[in-house]
Amino acid sequence: MKVEINRISGKYHLKSFNEDGRSVETDASESIGGTNKGVRPMQMVLMSLGSCSAIDVITILEKQKQELVDIKVEIEAEREKDKEPSLFTEINIHFILFGDIDEKKAQRAVNLSMDKYCSVAQILKPTAKINHRFTIQN
Repeated sequence: MKVEINRISGKYHLKSFNEDGRSVETDASESIGGTNKGVRPMQMVLMSLGSCSAIDVITILEKQKQELVDIKVEIEAEREKDKEPSLFTEINIHFILFGDIDEKKAQRAVNLSMDKYCSVAQILKPTAKINHRFTIQN
């Protein structure tokens, strides 16, 4: 795996590319001299957590022959106060599953993702308490 990061403008406005040429822009907040033209890096970590776990949940539900029509993931997190670096201390992740899905199978899919398969969750667990829940909407 390889990525490349280039400055676009200002002090902190960056564009990152993966090996396939896909890109994402990051920036710092205006309070430290950024221009707010991209996602902040710690927000991207949460986006990575949500994306990683969503891929797991989708895959597991598919293997369980569940009719997942759509998925939405909402994440809220707290960081250490007055510390540098300021790590995540608590992360609350909510999976909203749309479709005709068995509740026990959904619980198993979410648990497997968060406890076993999601690499991003495993990276974060040593410093952050990760709470997860799900709801099913038909």
